[in-house]
Amino acid sequence: MPDTILVVDDEASILESLKGVLGDEGYRVRMADSGTAALAMLREEQPQAVLLDIWMPGMDGIEALKRIREAHPDVPVIMMSGHGTIETAVWATKLGAYDFLEKPLSYEKIVLLIQHAVSESRLLSENRALRRKVDSRWEMIGGSPSMEELKQQIATAGPSRGRVLIS
Repeated sequence: MPDTILVVDDEASILESLKGVLGDEGYRVRMADSGTAALAMLREEQPQAVLLDIWMPGMDGIEALKRIREAHPDVPVIMMSGHGTIETAVWATKLGAYDFLEKPLSYEKIVLLIQHAVSESRLLSENRALRRKVDSRWEMIGGSPSMEELKQQIATAGPSRGRVLIS
């Protein structure tokens, strides 16, 4: 199944052009014309990346970014703006935006950013899944004070490259 990209912009022409460009690259594109509509779509399905306009009527992109990061912290969000400033870009990045693009959009740059964001997101998900698998494989059972002390000793000695005997 192709990766899904959610594009959020109140300008229909931008939605359609991004749908065409990303669709040609093999992505499945979902479109929303407001922050509220985007959040509703995110409740139904988590995309691999989001392209989000900053200046929209109603809920603006910054508020939508905050809510997306709360509910879906692993989804990379690329912000777009036709009226962006350095301050806005820095602010969006501090709030968790993956990157910031100025309009008029460079479609080559968008495709490249989406590829990197999706790849990074996939690697983070795989890493997390592998860590869970390793952690669950060696899970220790017990909550007594002596078991807690043993777990602490293991955590302390674990990073060591030397041989360790815990007794």
